Amino acid sequence: MSGKTRPLARGASQPAQAPTSAKDSVLGRVQQLAAQWAPTVARVLLGLVLAWFGYHELVAPQLWTGYVPGVSATSQFAVVLVLVHGWLLLLLAVAIIAGVALRLAAAVASLALLQIVITLTVTGGLTDLTLRDVGVLGLAVCLTGSSTQRAVLTT
Repeated sequence: MSGKTRPLARGASQPAQAPTSAKDSVLGRVQQLAAQWAPTVARVLLGLVLAWFGYHELVAPQLWTGYVPGVSATSQFAVVLVLVHGWLLLLLAVAIIAGVALRLAAAVASLALLQIVITLTVTGGLTDLTLRDVGVLGLAVCLTGSSTQRAVLTT
């Protein structure tokens, strides 16, 4: 068969559809709400992750200088780079959570996370930390392409 539906024979009646139960109605409504709000939940969660790491980079940059590629972990330049990175993550977190220039912020976050994943892979190989950041990168990439959002400050 070609996938086309065949018309009913003359005199044949359509099969009766089962009545929709209250349970099916509630389940359908829950699924609809989940579909509508899932991108927003993802956005807030990504923003919280970025805010968490940005905050910690700003509060204790010395703990993060070992992740700066090509720069001595004990140098003042490494501390400055970590502080800049922390501010970038915090700024992206605010924009993503608030929904301000969301797709642009998610794209910049994707690039920042890609840099993190590459650096972690080159310096330490595929570890649990690297794969965790691959998942966060995937979330940022998905939000970059998301056009349906709730609770945003701009459209």
